[in-house]
Amino acid sequence: MRRDIFQAIADPTRRAIIALIALQAMTPNAIAENFHTTRQAVSKHLRILTECDLVKQEYQGREIYYTLEIEKMKEIDKWLEQYRKIWESRFNQLDNVLSTLKKQKK
Repeated sequence: MRRDIFQAIADPTRRAIIALIALQAMTPNAIAENFHTTRQAVSKHLRILTECDLVKQEYQGREIYYTLEIEKMKEIDKWLEQYRKIWESRFNQLDNVLSTLKKQKK
């Protein structure tokens, strides 16, 4: 089953995993050490992130390392950009209103 990347990042544990492997490639056991959950639960999260192409597996000997797929993260950023522009516009409008109110008080 192909999952949506936004479903993947909706879970706080998966977002924390992304933050961890953004810094360096990690094995599932190294990732699991950062959570108060079972190794199997972490593996399930890693499987979902892999299915969404947010992380990829790299084999080094007998170890599997997970790394972040930057291009997929850029896809999320591109989607958020449209909202970022709206938020910035609204903040600028609010700033103008507050400046006007502040001038009226003087």
